[in-house]
Amino acid sequence: MLDLLRGLLELALPAACAACGAGVEEGAALCRRCDAALPRIPRNLCPLCQSAPATDNAGPCRACAGASSPLAACVAAVAFAGDVETWIRRFKYPRRGIAGLDPAPGAVVRALVREAGARAPGPPPALVVPVPLHPRRLRARGFNPAAILARALARDLRSRSDPVALRRLRDTPSQTGLQRRERQRNVRRAFVARDGLRLPARVWLVDDVVTTGSTLAEAARALRRAGARTIVGVCAARTRAAISSDAGPPCRR
Repeated sequence: MLDLLRGLLELALPAACAACGAGVEEGAALCRRCDAALPRIPRNLCPLCQSAPATDNAGPCRACAGASSPLAACVAAVAFAGDVETWIRRFKYPRRGIAGLDPAPGAVVRALVREAGARAPGPPPALVVPVPLHPRRLRARGFNPAAILARALARDLRSRSDPVALRRLRDTPSQTGLQRRERQRNVRRAFVARDGLRLPARVWLVDDVVTTGSTLAEAARALRRAGARTIVGVCAARTRAAISSDAGPPCRR
């Protein structure tokens, strides 16, 4: 219901930059100046880790090419820092009351995940799937941010989205501060595909932020067990730690 009200407000309000109020191009969330100030991830990086240079044919870097990953690619548009962090936090944790109906955060984050999708290698997917919340967290929050982004992205692509393709079995604690092996154990077998689900070969897996990549990788494994063959992670932003080359390729960890 809140998502519907925000959509109606977007239609009713005049087009203006969500950050400064200046005029914007049709369909844009930010003016050119505010958009240019966002910390974009360079486009010439590895399509899996976005930390090392891609190979000559835009393929994965040497480290990612030598490792097994359930993801064919894992792309984000910007670093999770500065204004991007503010926009995403406002989108995920709207304020109470009428202030929580502000459509600006959602418009900005949807634009970023759309930009990330434009970076994804290969053809568009047959299906777009969000990373699910555990039912306990979904009840507490009232909505799944990843599902909103997946639905918007699928609409842009004229594809399908399935918000319940995956189910989260365990309410896993935050990955922040965990070592690599702890991250893997934390989300191991945390996801399962819906009973009887038969997936198309090509699927995009959507979330708001790539933190360690372990969650996306484990969700992708569940999709592969249900029949998907090429799975691309698409996220609005990526943490600095996930971009840093000394953190290792995050989407295979």
